[in-house]
Amino acid sequence: MEQLAAIWDRYRLQIIILMIIAAIGGYWVTSRHDNDLPISNTNTNAVLASSDSRESMMNSKPAKSSVAIDIKGAVKRPGVYQLKAEDRVNEALSIAGGPLPNADLRQVNLAKQLTDQQMIYIPVQGETIQGPVETGTSSVDGGQAANSSMVNLNTATKEQLCQITGIGDKKADLILQYRQDHGQFKNVEELKEINGFGDKTVAKLKDHLSV
Repeated sequence: MEQLAAIWDRYRLQIIILMIIAAIGGYWVTSRHDNDLPISNTNTNAVLASSDSRESMMNSKPAKSSVAIDIKGAVKRPGVYQLKAEDRVNEALSIAGGPLPNADLRQVNLAKQLTDQQMIYIPVQGETIQGPVETGTSSVDGGQAANSSMVNLNTATKEQLCQITGIGDKKADLILQYRQDHGQFKNVEELKEINGFGDKTVAKLKDHLSV
């Protein structure tokens, strides 16, 4: 014991330094071993699930709450209207002022749900719808739309008539005046009764007009 005490007294500082170095080395080895352990499947799955969830949220698009539709034909106020995405053709007809007295609603599916950029055409009685057809980027079926280039002589506004190649302001006014004086057109050929509408002119317009 006296020898150990003597050694301790003589080499105390060196022994303390060696003990500190040994403690630091042991801690370093243990820490490195823990870092090299594989990540558990549970943690891996949690990370992947979180990543998939974030990606799904980024890719998802909010549903449209409203749609824009263009309603034409035998309605009191034709034009473009904004409606709720869940609305039907019946709501579009109502917001356009309702049908004209000569509208033929038997050819129209009033229960059909609206889609954005949809064109709805309300025919008059005795008019035959040409369908199904495509209008712009939205597909519309028979009973809702006529050919996008067709304009009804008996319901068209001046603006609609002027959109047809070969009909300017003057000819549109003549058509409207004739319709006011003589009532509805019975056929497109009746345009020949108007001054300025010859056989060649009517032949060019026939593919764009209906009654």
